[in-house]
Amino acid sequence: MPMETYLIYLAAVAVFFATPPDTSQLLVISNSIRHGLRRSAYTIVGDLSANCLQMTAAAFGLAAIIATSATAFIWIKWLGVAYLVWIGLQLILSKDHSTEAEANASGGAFHLFKQGFVVSMANPFAVVFFGALFPQFIDPASPVLPQLFILGLTYIVVDGVILLLWGWTGIRAATALKRFSFNIVNKVCGSLMIGAGVLLATRDLQPQR
Repeated sequence: MPMETYLIYLAAVAVFFATPPDTSQLLVISNSIRHGLRRSAYTIVGDLSANCLQMTAAAFGLAAIIATSATAFIWIKWLGVAYLVWIGLQLILSKDHSTEAEANASGGAFHLFKQGFVVSMANPFAVVFFGALFPQFIDPASPVLPQLFILGLTYIVVDGVILLLWGWTGIRAATALKRFSFNIVNKVCGSLMIGAGVLLATRDLQPQR
């Protein structure tokens, strides 16, 4: 892959992320507020793990299958919406005397990883997106797998950095929220999760991260 082609790809990915926060980013912000940036890293790892699977699926041609299967697309999307809204309602409806204990219980590494993984996998259009993006920057005269690896790794690194920056933003928000009760923090985080669910529900025709 020529260096100029790679730099164009890098610029394209950077521009793609120059948007308001999407569902995964809202989840990272919420978990950073509740659990701190270090623990929200498990959510980021979950999100990026799902991206790796989506890239692999795209590389093996499953993008075309998902693109032509409206039923599969709709089921995956709405299961993801329901999961996000369920998380948000749990936070909003939690009681004052139990919020801190619930936050500690929900801050386990596997739980946070699962949230990031499920929310990212709930975007089936990502497979189609990767399937459409990568071929634009692949040189058919050169070995394809190494090029796919470079493109995929670059995307993962950029995505990871962006998620960390959004998590840091969540930490800054948490500092401002410390003057309020923990229950208020839960209400804010729950609202973010429901907002992420609404965002996922209304972006069924737009490629996302």
